[in-house]
Amino acid sequence: MEPSRAPEIHAFADGAAFATRLARTLGAGRVQRVEVHRFPDGERLVRVASPARRRAVVVRSLHDPDDKLMETLLAADALRRSGAREVILVAPYLPYLRQDRAFRPGEAVSARVVGGILGRSFDRVLTVQAHLHRIPRLADLVPGRAESLSAAPALARWLARGRFRPCLVGPDAESEPLVRALAEETGLPFVVGRKERLGDGRVRVHLPVLPPEAHALVVDDLASTGATLAAAARGARARGALRVDVAVVHALFSPEALRRLRGAGVRRVVSTDTVPHKSNAVSVTALLADALRRRAAPRR
Repeated sequence: MEPSRAPEIHAFADGAAFATRLARTLGAGRVQRVEVHRFPDGERLVRVASPARRRAVVVRSLHDPDDKLMETLLAADALRRSGAREVILVAPYLPYLRQDRAFRPGEAVSARVVGGILGRSFDRVLTVQAHLHRIPRLADLVPGRAESLSAAPALARWLARGRFRPCLVGPDAESEPLVRALAEETGLPFVVGRKERLGDGRVRVHLPVLPPEAHALVVDDLASTGATLAAAARGARARGALRVDVAVVHALFSPEALRRLRGAGVRRVVSTDTVPHKSNAVSVTALLADALRRRAAPRR
């Protein structure tokens, strides 16, 4: 993209490295830093480079969301006041999507609340592999223009560089769309398990038969405690897998998660760079750059 046509990239300090990679891929020039001043009572003052270009992109992964969401919304307002006519949010990880309905009386539906706020603040929202299961499209949660990009092409490129041709393993029905898309990209065999909750946070994953002497790659969109992935790894071992690795899109790992996965016999853990983590090995910047080059039509 010609620098004169590229959007202006704005980033907070915690996401500067990812934003720089994205800007380099786009040919967008230097990343503009979003400054945040924290008052003693916890309030934030957000300041952006001024004047802003007509098309401005805020890049920030929204894990640890409670502080980040407010700062990001304030950045959108600051950019409009500085002259931006189109303000786009690139959030490689988008939070609060687990709660897409009220599972018990009295619960808030956070996916609709957060989606509504973002849609009213930004002209376009881009993310990667949004945690959508009962909602078909991100645009059904975020008013305006919103798109969740599949991480399958990025994971497929990573797999193409490897020495193994694994059997893809989805631990449960929620993982099936990603696993199926990755199988279509790579031509690899895949199976999807059935998750059984045993209580006290324990789970068991029942898997169908794997190919003989399989190298299993357990794939999921996000991981926190690692309990489901560990259960899937044990299930793959029980089915005769000679090696088990794990690949996730969003590495939201708790401190004990990697230890739990090693204890389940997982050899290697790989993630994309949507959330900074030592397991990052797959970049999604090309996916997001391609999407930014496209001028998405307004939702009808």
